[in-house]
Amino acid sequence: MKILVCISCVPDTTSKIAIDPSTSQISSQGLTFIVGPYDDYALSRAIELKESMGAEVVVLHVGGAESEALIRKCLALGADSAVRINGSPTSSSQIATAIVTYVQQNPMDLILMGKESIDYNSGIIHGLVAGALGYTHFNPVMHLDMAGESLQLEVEMDGGKMEVSCPLPAVLGCQEPIAEWKIPSMRGIMTARTKEIVVLPLECNNQVKLVKADIAETARKNKMIKAEDAEQLIDLLKTESNVL
Repeated sequence: MKILVCISCVPDTTSKIAIDPSTSQISSQGLTFIVGPYDDYALSRAIELKESMGAEVVVLHVGGAESEALIRKCLALGADSAVRINGSPTSSSQIATAIVTYVQQNPMDLILMGKESIDYNSGIIHGLVAGALGYTHFNPVMHLDMAGESLQLEVEMDGGKMEVSCPLPAVLGCQEPIAEWKIPSMRGIMTARTKEIVVLPLECNNQVKLVKADIAETARKNKMIKAEDAEQLIDLLKTESNVL
């Protein structure tokens, strides 16, 4: 069984996002990047399947060379091999097309990825990939087990969850509690240093150009009202907040 885990490299949630005034683009200066947290869940479950049933795990990322340290972290966690499709994708459809092209040339039984990335939160790549390949698709998946040649899944839905059985091949968007995040061992880190990251060109024409990015200024004004000035508070609620 071959499992492909698609990962995104996103700014750490503690990073401060800024706009480069010269380009009107999001500035990467001072940003710390991490593997998308939902992708971490997908990778952790793939490695558990590898350990329990001998699956082969391949990690794939569409992006530049700056992401290779994060790809090696995935290798250190237990992935067997890694592929980086070299480029600077500007849309979900471009990333999905790159993944589809790779899978068409390198067939996979199961494709896992996070339910969404935490930078743009589009949450559509897994659906685009499944549609293009004609694979079964579910999202967001909270539990994944193998039962012979089928998958046993728990999928979140409005107001609860549903349990489903589906055939392979499949594309799944993952979220907690599908697996526990893993920490790389020293042996895994040392082994990952010698593993090759296969680099392929990004061959995709559906280029979308980001013209300008803005960060909304939140001009929130707070006023402190003394306890004895209740009438002033009521007046402000009427004139400024329009709640009375």
